[in-house]
Amino acid sequence: MLRILSAASIRVVCACTTALAASIIAASPGHAADFARVLAGKPLVFPQDYGAHPEYRTEWWYATGWLQTPDKKPLGFQVTFFRSATGADPGNPSKFAPRQLIIAHAALSDPALGHLLHDQKSAREGFGLAYAKTGDTDVKLDSWSMQRDSQGNYRASIAGKGFTLNLVLSPSQPLLLQGEQGYSQKGPGPGQASYYYSEPQLRVSGTVARAGKEIAVTGNAWLDHEWSTSVLDAESSGWDWLGANLDDGGALMAFQIRGKDGRQVWSHATLRDAAGKVTQYAAAQVRFTPQRYWTSAATNTRYPVATAMALTDGKGEPDMWNLQPLSDDQELDSRRSTGAIYWEGAVTVQRNGKPAGRGYLELTGYNKALKL
Repeated sequence: MLRILSAASIRVVCACTTALAASIIAASPGHAADFARVLAGKPLVFPQDYGAHPEYRTEWWYATGWLQTPDKKPLGFQVTFFRSATGADPGNPSKFAPRQLIIAHAALSDPALGHLLHDQKSAREGFGLAYAKTGDTDVKLDSWSMQRDSQGNYRASIAGKGFTLNLVLSPSQPLLLQGEQGYSQKGPGPGQASYYYSEPQLRVSGTVARAGKEIAVTGNAWLDHEWSTSVLDAESSGWDWLGANLDDGGALMAFQIRGKDGRQVWSHATLRDAAGKVTQYAAAQVRFTPQRYWTSAATNTRYPVATAMALTDGKGEPDMWNLQPLSDDQELDSRRSTGAIYWEGAVTVQRNGKPAGRGYLELTGYNKALKL
């Protein structure tokens, strides 16, 4: 993150996804030149790229998904860990020097409840209490953690305010490299990019606890991992992002970055079909159109919670996708940790008028323009 970077900013700076992040809590003497740059043509290498990249300014691991209870009721969940390099003097020998900040968000969406349950944490890295390790996914913040084991399974443990998640996310498909083999452009300017890969169609098992009652759940999930140094164009206000697991085994990621005048500044989409064929859509081929708005009673923010998206390849009629929320009130107020207010929720997906899948939609910059 930056001296003034939003958690919502984190997400667009490095990937629309997800995730996200708004003003980082601490001022930093570092400048972008102090950090590694995202360069086209640099291959991602695994397993080390599953782990942290402290030489870059911002990074996050962002898991979202749909769960099903034993009585067939749907739930949505989100678990995100952010890492932000502060630019503190690397020569400072003090163990208290805040070289990295670790931030975490978690949420549970239950349409029967009518609003989002969410919690957030933040701390400087150190003393084994908060870290993002290199070499493979292993992030921790107090009692919250997410680790990837030798079989590729992610184990997430979150003891949040009013809910607890203990989930195992198991891969069923190869990685999906976003953009040009993992180099994901976020704007027209040089350096406005992130390294970005996704793991769609993760099989989920585990438990959810609420109000003292623990229940077994199953489901599927989507995981994004991104890292970057650059920020968005100063005229950008926020973004809309979708990650969706399709019923036929395919996967769809799409985003648009909006200017302060509301117009599209940049967009991109990646569609992997059931046979594994990947199609990349350039900015001119992706268009988001609001269908219905919801206004938060808590923040008076108006969000396009039902949205249509058109993808065109220039060979025929646009491929039309319609997104409908599991519930309208999936607003997340993260002012205690990152400064951002945004909407991030479970959505159903239709393709050309027919049910096609389920995913997560993230809407940032609607409360106020991101301060980069």
